[in-house]
Amino acid sequence: MSTYNRIFVIVLDSLGIGAMPDSQKFGDDGVDTFGHILEQMGTLEIPNLQKLGMLNLHPGGKMQGVENPLGRFLRIGEASNGKDTMTGHWEMMGLKTEKPFQTFTDTGFPPELIAELERRCGKRVIGNKSASGTEIIEELGEEEINTGAMIVYTSADSVLQICGNEETFDLDNLYRCCEIAREITLKDQWRVGRVIARPYVGKKKGEFKRTSNRHDYALKPTGFTALNALKDAGLDVIGVGKINDIFCGEGLTATHRSTSSVHGMEQTIKICKEDFHGLCFVNLVDFDALWGHRRDVEGYGKEIEKFDKNLGVLMEQMREDDLLILTADHGNDPTYTGTDHTREYVPFIAYAKGMSCGGPLEDEDTFAIIGTTVADNFGVNMPDGTIGHSILDKLV
Repeated sequence: MSTYNRIFVIVLDSLGIGAMPDSQKFGDDGVDTFGHILEQMGTLEIPNLQKLGMLNLHPGGKMQGVENPLGRFLRIGEASNGKDTMTGHWEMMGLKTEKPFQTFTDTGFPPELIAELERRCGKRVIGNKSASGTEIIEELGEEEINTGAMIVYTSADSVLQICGNEETFDLDNLYRCCEIAREITLKDQWRVGRVIARPYVGKKKGEFKRTSNRHDYALKPTGFTALNALKDAGLDVIGVGKINDIFCGEGLTATHRSTSSVHGMEQTIKICKEDFHGLCFVNLVDFDALWGHRRDVEGYGKEIEKFDKNLGVLMEQMREDDLLILTADHGNDPTYTGTDHTREYVPFIAYAKGMSCGGPLEDEDTFAIIGTTVADNFGVNMPDGTIGHSILDKLV
């Protein structure tokens, strides 16, 4: 018998809660995503996170914890060598990453990679820098159309993106070039987490618009995860938001793409009203993509407030035998230098209506307690080669 019939794991993408002991090795000295947001904004309207114990776990600004928190909470550190989305999520489900994914934010891609890409694609590369997708299309779209060149760019994530005009580049050709780029970037020195095709339409500046024909070429997880084990055991494994992309569809029985973090929570609330038996795994990316990378403290804070409103709705909809786990995959301190992720502890907050009591738990040193706890709940063995241990007995 399962302790819980359904488990919801919601990842607030990049909501770190303070520097890990090895953060300086990653160039992240004194980082604290949630704490620094509270310092600058003073207070946030987050009554539901307060009730669950988020401020007990990490007070800041003018905000303190509550006397009787409803949730069990602790900090978890990352065992893997990295601070990116894929590394964090894969570790949650049991995989430890030793070789970090490469980022090319400050320098663009090396000449050797670009030369091979140009030779095999038959197109000259323009761009080759870190940029906003919409801005680089405005800057270089006309040149691409007029010369037959190919816009290549990156971001603060481990990603290589190729823009192509659907009329002049042709979608099939764009996808072909992205497949070549995926093959090239399997090499260790150029290993990026994702290659993304970014098609657009329009003929001149001011008219360019990206289309829905985006396609991601992600690396598959390096081994079987808790998701595979749950699916193989006949359980429902529902992905919301970027989960399908992060795991390349591995171990999922259903997937829901989100247009925003608010939409992702609305989808989760809808799923909560339906019958299923297993895991609903949710990634809410706007904290990271819209605010963390852009170093927008106020935008990040308001996004947390939006989340909190829907969190309250979800908590009301939860059944007696549901378990909710809130966490993050890395930090992205909007007060820090640069635009990159930050190496931080992340929160682990668990809540169930039938939980005997709330309060603090001892810190853990791997995100993998999440997947192992979920698997333990459903009586499923974790795959060979995975890491982590269950803390299910502390969440009842």
